Amino acid sequence: MTAWDLPTRLFHWSLVALVAAAWISYRYAEALGDVTLVWHRGIGLAILTLVVWRVLWGFAGSATSRFATFVRSPAAALAYARDLIAGKSRHFLGHNPLGAWMILALLCVLATDAGFGLFAVDDNDLTGGPLYRLVSEDANKFATHWHEEIFDAVLLPLIALHIAANVFYGRVKKEPLITAMVTGMKPAGAYEDAQCIGAAGRPMLRAALLLVLAAAIVLGAIFGLGGKF
Repeated sequence: MTAWDLPTRLFHWSLVALVAAAWISYRYAEALGDVTLVWHRGIGLAILTLVVWRVLWGFAGSATSRFATFVRSPAAALAYARDLIAGKSRHFLGHNPLGAWMILALLCVLATDAGFGLFAVDDNDLTGGPLYRLVSEDANKFATHWHEEIFDAVLLPLIALHIAANVFYGRVKKEPLITAMVTGMKPAGAYEDAQCIGAAGRPMLRAALLLVLAAAIVLGAIFGLGGKF
């Protein structure tokens, strides 16, 4: 059964690659000959653009990708967690109620971290985010601190938890979530959100147009505020 459309899967794996690239481009900037962090800043803008795209896709994408379909109340998430602990199997084509809040948390943390990066200054004072000139030196230091702290102390643990949960579902619950994010398909079965099955019309065209819009929002906001690259 169709679980994830192609744009959602491309978003997921592109984001995985970009987050890894962001870490590598910062940690090994000197070895890569990029002391002014050109690559790191570009990757950060790409991440921010993808996050904005995912928000847009959450309203205009296919059924399992829409927030209205998979985001449920905290009470529903807790009820699902109780059922999970009790060993009661509940299956969803899209995100389950607990996983949905993980997705929202990851998007919020990525957006926040990338947002701080816009105002951050590297510790060698050779470069800064596109908006760092718009705020005071103290604000630069604040943004730089939290840009690094959020990545190390919040984002990485969330990613580790996300991976662990997917491995748990694959190995213990026998739900191939990772495979489904590659192929877009899940085995036939009784899914609680099966009534939501449906694809967006011309998904790739729609996704491409929204990607252009997301880039325009990010870059337009930066230029509009007087930022420089």
